[in-house]
Amino acid sequence: MATLAEKPAAAAAPADKVSAADFAYFNGENVKVETKSSVLVSSSPYLNHPMLRQLVAQEVLRRNGKDLQSTAYIPEVAQILHAIEDTPAVDALFARERTLNPEFAAWLDRRHLSNFTAEDVMGFAPGTLGATIHDFLTGSGYQIDYFFQGLVVKTDYDYYKKERVFTHDIEHMVTGLETDFCSETGLIWANMESFYKTFSTELACELTRFYSWLATKSNLKTNLYYPKVMPAYLESIRLGIEMGRAWKKPLLMVPWRDHLEWTIPQIREEYNIIGAPPSGHWAWTTAASRD
Repeated sequence: MATLAEKPAAAAAPADKVSAADFAYFNGENVKVETKSSVLVSSSPYLNHPMLRQLVAQEVLRRNGKDLQSTAYIPEVAQILHAIEDTPAVDALFARERTLNPEFAAWLDRRHLSNFTAEDVMGFAPGTLGATIHDFLTGSGYQIDYFFQGLVVKTDYDYYKKERVFTHDIEHMVTGLETDFCSETGLIWANMESFYKTFSTELACELTRFYSWLATKSNLKTNLYYPKVMPAYLESIRLGIEMGRAWKKPLLMVPWRDHLEWTIPQIREEYNIIGAPPSGHWAWTTAASRD
């Protein structure tokens, strides 16, 4: 029987495992904060929201099964994020941005809504934006007014939210980023890049919060379960960032009612919409990113 002195030392952690040294290096200066709270509590209003914690964990880690739509739980997360936000502070950011960005102020004052109906865009020549919107409204099964339905526009922020909804599918049409999984990803990143390029950091942060959520859940889920899609996914992010950086302005600020007779190439030239992928380029990624 070995004596204490002869007893072999505990085996070191295998090289491919997280070791005690790793924990010490990354967590060595962490401070444990005591609390008398009876429930989980932190300095983050987002982490403190029990339903948001559950939805974030679920939506980031679950597979895209046949039992759920790809858009499942988007309204729930959006509702929570808007409930947590400080709306008066966001309104103040809009007021401040008016003083910094005259073009943005003029867009807010104009308050034109791109809530087209099929009747609004009937009879335009083939290849024009009007005809493209008409084909979308009559043949896609989608609708332009798909979110914040019933919202009455009273404030600048209200107007932004509604026009953001109305122009989303128009952006698909003019950028060539279609409605497949990777094209949606590219459009998310194009808008985030464009917003941070155009607006103050504080306002851009507020306006891209939900984009960030969509990007986060897609990123990990794709890498965990659908690795064959990941190269195309990364390509769509790169293209989206390059595209958004080149735009003359965020596309939701384009007066689309003034361009119904324009062709898509004319619109792309006017607003420097570059890099449109060939039609169907990422069509395969929708099925490939689902079970």
